Parts: sequence; C-alpha cells; structure tokens
Amino acid sequence: MTEQLASQAHLPATLDAASAGTQVFSFGEPTPVLGGREVFDYLECWFNGRWYEPPLSLNGLARSVGASVHLHSGLMFKRNLLSKTFIPHPMLSRAAFEQFALDFLCLGNGYLEKRRSVLGNTLQVVPSLAKYMRVGQEGQFYQVQGWKNEHAFEPGSIFHLREADLHQEIYGLPEWISALQSALLNESATLFRRKYYENGSHAGFILYMTDAAQTEADIDALRKALKESKGPGNFRNLFVYSPTGKKDGIQLIPVSEVAAKDEFNSIKNQTRDDVLASLRIPPQLMGIVPQNAGGFGSIREAAQIYAANELEPIQTRMKQLNEWLGEEVMRFEAYKTGREA
Repeated sequence: MTEQLASQAHLPATLDAASAGTQVFSFGEPTPVLGGREVFDYLECWFNGRWYEPPLSLNGLARSVGASVHLHSGLMFKRNLLSKTFIPHPMLSRAAFEQFALDFLCLGNGYLEKRRSVLGNTLQVVPSLAKYMRVGQEGQFYQVQGWKNEHAFEPGSIFHLREADLHQEIYGLPEWISALQSALLNESATLFRRKYYENGSHAGFILYMTDAAQTEADIDALRKALKESKGPGNFRNLFVYSPTGKKDGIQLIPVSEVAAKDEFNSIKNQTRDDVLASLRIPPQLMGIVPQNAGGFGSIREAAQIYAANELEPIQTRMKQLNEWLGEEVMRFEAYKTGREA
C-alpha cells in the first residue's frame, strides 16, 4: 500500500470510473524541519566576531507569542499586573516600563539604556527592543535590525535583565519556552480546522452503492440530483426509492466522520493547560470556563496567592536595576484586588 501511495502521489482528484482497480492519491504539505523538538538542539551562542548570536531566533520567539491565544493573553495579563503595581519615576515612565516588562516576559531578556546629560548625569532610562539587541564582549551591546543596520551602544550604558538558562549565560530564554510546542500544536489544530471548513470537507460524503437493482438511468438521475444540491441553498434533502433493493445497498458515508478523528477539543484543552502551567496562571484569572459544577474556587484568593508567589518575585528581580543605577528607580506598590484598591 505504501508503494502504491508513493507511485500515485500525483494523481488528480477526479478518478476515471472506467479504469480497472482501486486508485488512491496522497495530499498535504511538507513538514517543517524545525517543527519538532529538535528546535531545542541549538541552544548555544556562537560568536560572530562582534557579538554573540542568540541561542534561538528572537524573531521566531516573538512571532510564536501569537500562536496561542492563552499564551499571548497570559503574557499580557502578567504585563498588565506589573504595570498596575509599578510606580512611575522621572527617569522611567510607565510606557517605558511596559515595553521593558513585555520584552522580559516574552523573550526572557529586558534591556534599558541609560541616557546621560552633557555633565554625565543620568537623565532617563529607555527600553531597547530585546528582539534586536545583541550581546558583545566585555559589556558591549549592539542593536541589529538588519544587514549593515547596526548600532553600538556606549559601554556601560545598557542594563540587561535576563532569564537564567542552563545552557549559556549570555542570553535569557523565556519561562514559557517549555510550552512552545504546545502553543504551536494549538495553532496547528486551529488552522487545520479552519482549512477543514473552508475546503468543504465537513459537508462532504461518499455515496456507496452496491444495489444491483439500480439501472444506469437511475444512477444518472441520482448523479444529477446530487449536482443540483450543491451551491447556494445546499444541504437539501434527497429521496432515493429502491423497491427491489437490498439492505445497505445504498450507503451514505460522511467524510467528516471518517477523516476528522483529530479530537480537536481534546487537543485545544490539553495545549491550553500546558501553556497555563508554564505561565503559572490560575485558570479563573484567565477567564477559563470551568467544566465541573464546583468551579475553580474564589477568584480573589487565587489572585492574592498568584500575586504573592508569582508577581512579587518578578518585581524583586526587576529591582536589580536599582543596584545597577545606584538609585531607586524601579518601584512597586503592593498588589490589591478590586475591592481592596
């Protein structure tokens, strides 16, 4: 069967009814090389003579954030809570902090540039997009946006907050990297289901007829009735009368029931749980509808525990900027729920 599929891979979809034997054809697109777990085999940084290349494509990571609605929403949820508790400073505005926090949460790296006056005093710290930042040797940083489009920062002017990594100590990797494949699987399941409906597979069927009582005229009339049932106003009812036919002489086999055994809901739910586990966000804070009668419990208690165990540690790590600047610029207030605020 495998050899037959390979040899007839390019047969047209319309088969000649008069040809002898059963004909089959295959369809589909090639699988991406980095579509599996081997994407994690390249977690090393190589030096190109000026800066170290990131262990993973930062552009690919940034695009992967939008692959799953729960991954994107969860990261934005974290960013919003951090922004809510952040206390603006003359050197660091709320808008600048939000960009810094978003880069750190999504890419595992956050950069702030120290802007100085002519007298050498620090006027403000502004975020540099982590997607384009590259780390050089001896505290040198570069902003690389394309071929021959690079900018070398003044040494000692860049604060780099990185997520710790087991493989290297130059760049950080986001905490949600373990859920990357789940997020991509979630996207693939959604795209497959969209294509499934767009190409009409959900409405297709196979009319299997073995009834010898049917004449060629009956077959032509049935074929004409099926053709006329397509197009605008389709899904019409079809009546077939076979007084001398046998049981199961005419069978209608829906393609959707035969080919679409992908357990779409199960895939979506499982990948959602993987993503939320990597973000460590309680489901009730993400607006997930409970499937049981008991629900998820108190949302207020979940928010308080989440703030204590997840939000405050991130705030503490971001306060490393104060040690680097020698001034308390990164400040936060205690998290309060709606009623407490």
